[in-house]
Amino acid sequence: MLASLVLVLLIAAIAWIGAGAGLAPFFGVVLPYVAVLVFIGGMIWRMYYWAKSPVPFCIPTTGGQEKSLDFIKQAKLDCPSSTWGVIKRMFLEVFLFRSLFRNTAADIRENDPVNQGPRAIYYSSKWLWCFSLLFHYSVLVIVVRHFRFFMEPVPVVITWVETIDGIMQFGSPRFYWTGGLALMALLFLLCRRLWDHRLRYISLLNDYFPLWLLLGIVLSGLCLRYFDKTEISQVKIYLMGLTHFSPVAAGAINGLFFVHLTLVCVLLLYFPFSKLAHMPGIFFSPTRNMATDSRRVRHINPWNPPKQYFTYPEYEDTYREAMAEAGLPLEKQPEKAAE
Repeated sequence: MLASLVLVLLIAAIAWIGAGAGLAPFFGVVLPYVAVLVFIGGMIWRMYYWAKSPVPFCIPTTGGQEKSLDFIKQAKLDCPSSTWGVIKRMFLEVFLFRSLFRNTAADIRENDPVNQGPRAIYYSSKWLWCFSLLFHYSVLVIVVRHFRFFMEPVPVVITWVETIDGIMQFGSPRFYWTGGLALMALLFLLCRRLWDHRLRYISLLNDYFPLWLLLGIVLSGLCLRYFDKTEISQVKIYLMGLTHFSPVAAGAINGLFFVHLTLVCVLLLYFPFSKLAHMPGIFFSPTRNMATDSRRVRHINPWNPPKQYFTYPEYEDTYREAMAEAGLPLEKQPEKAAE
């Protein structure tokens, strides 16, 4: 946990010092272009790898009754038997995280008064679903809002999103709720990983690093907006120059902007090769995109190539004399023995 935090702080410090030491063109031009190319290329490679991977078994996740006899009620959302049913299940999974909503946690209660000993208990874990959904939708809105820096004129849709996000405005500049909600959700996910001893035991560097990296991005973005403010018009000119492949000088942009930009670039570089790639990966998961129809439709294993079968008559023709000498029963005796 500490190693991942130190790594994120080190990246931020390098960006801060480098921007002040005249390396702004590297952190503000070269690194963003490389990060975008690696992100696009890496995601295309991952999706191509997933798409060409064979699925040897019919393994959809089941959470209810599969389609069977007419008088047995089918769980159509959890065990769809048609393409339309799979589409509905995927929609609920992608937009509402339905499997996470239905998830339950298990624990061992020591010295249970009912059983006079340890007992397994199961309880709901809706808080995880709530904060995960909150984080993903907050980040989605934040990304959509940031498109105003790359477009001129700004599309009406983005203006609407900004208005709705800051509809409960207080103070100046306008407070966007998604920034605070994303920070709150990330802190919950991090504290959950630190508080739960079993989850903490199985957590590795690649579990903590994305959380600290995202926290660094959110915190640096909030600081840029509300505390160490930078000139928004200069930032837009700078980013528009990157978008049109005609970079301009950084000008009056402060060092914290390059820290924020560098952390975003590191996230783009890390994204295709990490667990964060589950965003497109869910569409390639056979546990979700396959219909639960293994009782009615035969699933052919694509790994099985055509085989040359050695039939028993061929086997007997090859080893007839040896089998006769060993006294094994034969359908056809050797020619010499038959004479």
